[in-house]
Amino acid sequence: MPSITGLVLTYNGERLLDKCLESLSFCERIIVVDSFSTDETLSIAEKHKATILQNPWCGFKKQFEFGLEHINSPWVISLDQDEICSEELKAELLTELVNADSSLAAFRPRRRNWYYDQFMKHSGWYPDRLIRIFRPEKLTVTQSGSHESFSSTGTVKDIDADILHYPYESFFHHLSKINLYAQEGAEDLRKKHRKGGIAVALAHATMRFIKIYFFKLGMLDGKAGFINAMHGFFYVFLKYVRINEGNWGTPFDSK
Repeated sequence: MPSITGLVLTYNGERLLDKCLESLSFCERIIVVDSFSTDETLSIAEKHKATILQNPWCGFKKQFEFGLEHINSPWVISLDQDEICSEELKAELLTELVNADSSLAAFRPRRRNWYYDQFMKHSGWYPDRLIRIFRPEKLTVTQSGSHESFSSTGTVKDIDADILHYPYESFFHHLSKINLYAQEGAEDLRKKHRKGGIAVALAHATMRFIKIYFFKLGMLDGKAGFINAMHGFFYVFLKYVRINEGNWGTPFDSK
């Protein structure tokens, strides 16, 4: 059985970090790369005997690559601080790694996302396959705006088992994320000289709603599917309307 390191990037992740790290207990080593959390994140990591590396947040790509610099095992499993490796995935992974040949570079498990009151089965949220188990020397990380992605040089194999993901704890939490991602997305679009404005924002937002709710069958996810599609509409609208920041005025100069 080749050794495997668990890698988790954290910032104020006390909500689910205990369950996240517990699900990685089969790993030979767990590394937590923390961006100077102010909650109980570090004490939870210490409880699980994780190696803690603190580094100021400088974007996902650089933070992730910083973590990889401290890994010397042949395999890595990467989880977000709000994700859990299911028992089914653990069993599948241990079996696969024993039989992995040198051409195999990464695995793509499914990710099952909880939203509002259920695990989503449609809406483009499932099976949501992502590279999360990989040989570190064969991984490439890219980032565009608020979105990051992994690619691998070599064979990538799908695993039919799930990472459990609990991305939001409330409407407030989701909307705060939308605000952050929309701002980052607008800045990225501005750099690419994309056109903004109300008409453009409405057009793109409407298409996002149609894609999520109808084409991705979000309607079959019930109330959660509709709420998610509306939030998708709002995110895209904000992203495009913010390309042109506008002039918010200077009230102190008003007559």
